[in-house]
Amino acid sequence: MYLHLGNDVVIRTEDIIAMFDIDACTVSKKTRDFLALAQKRGQVVNVSYELPKSFIVCEQDNQIKVYISQLSAKTLSRRELRIH
Repeated sequence: MYLHLGNDVVIRTEDIIAMFDIDACTVSKKTRDFLALAQKRGQVVNVSYELPKSFIVCEQDNQIKVYISQLSAKTLSRRELRIH
C-alpha cells in the first residue's frame, strides 16, 4: 500500500518507521538533533515548502529518509492509497 504525502510524493506504507507531529515533537532537543543530523546527511526530503506540520521517518533501501510534509500526522494516518 502507499501513502500520498502531498505534491506528487508517494511512499510505500511498509517503509514507514514513524510519523510525528512537528509542533509536538520539536520541543525535544533529541528530536531537533535527529532532524539536524538527517539534514546534514542529506536524508531530508521536503515535500512542500509550505509550513511543515509533520515528518515521516522511513527506511528505503537500507537508508533512512525523513519526509517533511505540510499535512498533519493525523491527516496522513487516515490516508492510504490501495493500488493493485
